[in-house]
Amino acid sequence: MAGGVVLVQGASRGLRLHFCKHILATRQEAKVIATCRKPAAASALQALCELYPGNLTLLRLDATREAEIQEAAEVVAEEPGHLDLLINSGAMLHPSARGETCLQEVSAEGLSITLATNTLGPLVMAKYFAPLLRKGTGAFGHQFADQAKQHRAVLVNLTAKVGSIGDKALGGWYSYRMSKAALNMATKNLSIELGRGKTKVVCDSLHPGTGNTDLSKPYLRNVPKNKLFTPDYSINCLMNIIETLDMEKSGNHGSTLLG
Repeated sequence: MAGGVVLVQGASRGLRLHFCKHILATRQEAKVIATCRKPAAASALQALCELYPGNLTLLRLDATREAEIQEAAEVVAEEPGHLDLLINSGAMLHPSARGETCLQEVSAEGLSITLATNTLGPLVMAKYFAPLLRKGTGAFGHQFADQAKQHRAVLVNLTAKVGSIGDKALGGWYSYRMSKAALNMATKNLSIELGRGKTKVVCDSLHPGTGNTDLSKPYLRNVPKNKLFTPDYSINCLMNIIETLDMEKSGNHGSTLLG
């Protein structure tokens, strides 16, 4: 695999950590920038740094704080100066760590915090990192003979199937469902704006399926075995999708859901 510069937002654990592991293991020349709120306390990322000292960089970034996003973008602009892939993967179910099961459990505070983390954060990330994506080298994606399909870089927002309005029957989880539905709309908007001009960026929302992670662990009892994916399986599927994205597929998140 070619190298490329990748930034994984919210990379301290779960699938986002596995993104870092997968890219470092499969793309020997890749440079990975992993962000999280407290890098010094992220033991798994610190251990990964020891394994890949020249390929992995840690940056402090709280996606709910615009000033920190801007500061991180300025650091990346200095070195390496561009991005080939941005993965917005930080997310939360709810500040209480459990989704609302009924309207009486909804609070303005819970809605605000969840939306700030899952929706506003990725959109503000796009605001500050889009100029660096437009300078990408095309390391993620093929060089197409058809100019209309070519792109410089890829922006991926991790979404969730429970954010689908059409595929909805159970109810509940107001904050999380709303945040992911709004994220899908933001991604569609981004695909239009960043698809203009000569330096195009593919934007897509990808659903990793249900995995055995901290976020979904309390809700796995009723998940069919064939719909419960290991982190490695989900990441392999997602990276296969990312590698084959082109401008014609940009914004078509509905066709790339897993499970």
